[in-house]
Amino acid sequence: MLDICLLGCGGSMPVPNRSLTSMLVSINGSKLLIDCGEGTQVSMKILGCGFKTIDTICFTHYHADHIAGLPGMLLTIGNSGRTELLTIIGPTGLKNVINGITVISPMLPYELRLIEVEDNYYSIELNNMIIHTINCEHTMECLGYSIEVKRRKKFDKEKAQLNDVPIKLWSTLQRGESINFNGKFFLPNMVLGDERKGIKICYITDTRPIEELINFIKKAELFICEGMYGDDKSLEKAIKNKHMIFKEAATLAKLGNVKELWLTHFSPALMVPEDYLEQTKNVFYNTIIGKDRLSKSINFEK
Repeated sequence: MLDICLLGCGGSMPVPNRSLTSMLVSINGSKLLIDCGEGTQVSMKILGCGFKTIDTICFTHYHADHIAGLPGMLLTIGNSGRTELLTIIGPTGLKNVINGITVISPMLPYELRLIEVEDNYYSIELNNMIIHTINCEHTMECLGYSIEVKRRKKFDKEKAQLNDVPIKLWSTLQRGESINFNGKFFLPNMVLGDERKGIKICYITDTRPIEELINFIKKAELFICEGMYGDDKSLEKAIKNKHMIFKEAATLAKLGNVKELWLTHFSPALMVPEDYLEQTKNVFYNTIIGKDRLSKSINFEK
């Protein structure tokens, strides 16, 4: 099971009841944070989330509304008792940004591993999650993220028997380990069935709706996307500032055949995003207006 929480859904500057951009992903006692705007720690405290198990932080880009909450977050993680390695992923320039911003959060009791993404598409497996990135189109270098949780293949007793696999080896092979037994090499696929659908969520902000995103988000259980502006009349402003209006996010969701869309990263001037929900649902019905601490648990399909 994957737990998702939109910690903050504001863009540019915080407003009452709306913290800046951040999302938390939890699985098997491990936490991954995407972006860390002002108010991230407050949202986590309200939720009662622990900080010690945050082991990965991903940044879309380095505008202040996405990263200004990091120094305090790093100190809080350290004060929670963490001593294990913490991984930070971001676009080119990550090392310079972290070196500068950690001047006010020195002497951390754990090591930082910094991964600068220089390629258009990048993937890494961490803590049972596969993290994919894509280059977006913003006013500075920016990444979109996809997080996948693979589902273990189901044990196939009939297949194991057909392959003459000794019963004593079944559990080991089922865990994905290969075995050399009595001069014969046994592989996990000799006892496991077909691939099973896992879980995929995508997080895209800040960007224009480029075509490459359609395949990147395809068939995601949850697509969290920026909706900087709600009104269609704001399209010219969205193009100029490299953001999206609600309908553009909804069109991506429709073309990508995702199950659910959460809109986030609202302009400070957009005080009532719900005013534009009905027209957005006309494009993609299963659209939800993001709110601070909006949460969802996603299970594997039966």
